[in-house]
Amino acid sequence: MIAKPLRSTDRLFQIIQILRRSSRPITARALAGELEVSTRTIYRDIAHLMGQRVPVSGEAGVGYVLGSGYDMPPLALTPVEIEAIVLGAQWVAAHGDEMLARTALDVLAKIAAVVPERLQPFIIAPSTAAKLPLDASEDTVDAADFRSAIRKEMKLRLHYCDQRGTLTERTVWPVVLGYSDTTRVLIAWCELRQDFRHFRTDRITAVEKLDERTGEPYHRLLRRWEIWRASELARLKSH
Repeated sequence: MIAKPLRSTDRLFQIIQILRRSSRPITARALAGELEVSTRTIYRDIAHLMGQRVPVSGEAGVGYVLGSGYDMPPLALTPVEIEAIVLGAQWVAAHGDEMLARTALDVLAKIAAVVPERLQPFIIAPSTAAKLPLDASEDTVDAADFRSAIRKEMKLRLHYCDQRGTLTERTVWPVVLGYSDTTRVLIAWCELRQDFRHFRTDRITAVEKLDERTGEPYHRLLRRWEIWRASELARLKSH
């Protein structure tokens, strides 16, 4: 199926979006490829944006960047962006804990209240659907405690039952609360194992919030976990 070409106003908006999400210069050829138009059209659009005082800088053959001080109305959304938001909110409403699920529906209500009438059907009668919710009935802990500890960089003490039924206590530095279609997983640095571990929340029987900060700033801990994860994925692929 051939994609319907964007209208010129939508295309200008998309160019700004592409430039805004990248920290490196984007060439006209790359922009043309993503938007399925000619490079000549991109050059014309870039000139138009510059003429409207949008802070785009760069040149042909090198690439273009968007000035960091530029801002757009936060709800100047395209139909596809709305579909992405609706699908994401559906998934969170189906798979998140009670607080996240309620908040996801609130977000949709706020968006529906401010988008133009022509975009209302994308929210009221979406063409997307998320999978059925996971069964979180066995969770005995509140996921909000994990998110709070992550944001505040505080340690947690977990009472954990592993897959063999062995009960242990772990003091951890929480990094990410991960969601899948069937489980929730707390990813954390484990002081006992001196390594990163994944703890299924349905196996955590109790959690204590400790009045003690994690051993390093969150951004550094997160970066260490990202390196560890990349190493683990490479190891699995090699076997």
